[in-house]
Amino acid sequence: MREQAAYLIVVRAAIAALGDRNTSYLTHREIDATIALAPQIRWVGTEDARIDGYDGVWVVPGTPYRDEDAVMAAIRFAREEGMPILGTCGGFQHMAVEYARNVLGIAGAAHAETEPDGETIVVGALACSLVGQERTVIPVPETRLAAICGSEPFAGFHFCNYGLAADLPGVVVSAHAEDAGVEAFELPDHPFYLATLFQPQVGTAERGSLHPVLSALLAAVSGAGAARPA
Repeated sequence: MREQAAYLIVVRAAIAALGDRNTSYLTHREIDATIALAPQIRWVGTEDARIDGYDGVWVVPGTPYRDEDAVMAAIRFAREEGMPILGTCGGFQHMAVEYARNVLGIAGAAHAETEPDGETIVVGALACSLVGQERTVIPVPETRLAAICGSEPFAGFHFCNYGLAADLPGVVVSAHAEDAGVEAFELPDHPFYLATLFQPQVGTAERGSLHPVLSALLAAVSGAGAARPA
């Protein structure tokens, strides 16, 4: 993966980190570290999930969400309105279910964590737990993720038990892992719509730098020249 230097992010636009903050989670402490580097990212709890006043949204890990319907509505709003959106781990999973329901017309599309007896399981249990695990993420050439992270495989941190369990016609799979399935998908005709099973904030922000995926979200929100070297 491309090396990422320490950056001072110069962005006026605000990005909602949509999720239910819990500092007992390593992954949420790492989001706090990311916000320290990019303070225009702001926590927004799912029980107050209004994102229409923001310029971008990062649907963060930590499921089940307190208000899953509000998260789904926010994802749909960002997808339909062309708002830059990144979903990681639980965000990845919910972006998959929202797309299946509202684009593919699968009314019974379900997440096995909250609807284990759902009609059509789009997000299902992984063959083995990825809680606290790293996997080798393999980008697909000529995708947005490859443009962001480079074409070489890289280590991705995971903290999840669920992954994509169904095909999603119309989305582009932009990364996979040999023992973890689909690692990322995107919509090429959207200004910035990217979902990753791996969690890009872990292990980077604490070292004073942002993962390329997060820098790309900031750039998508703020336009060209979103970041300059510190």
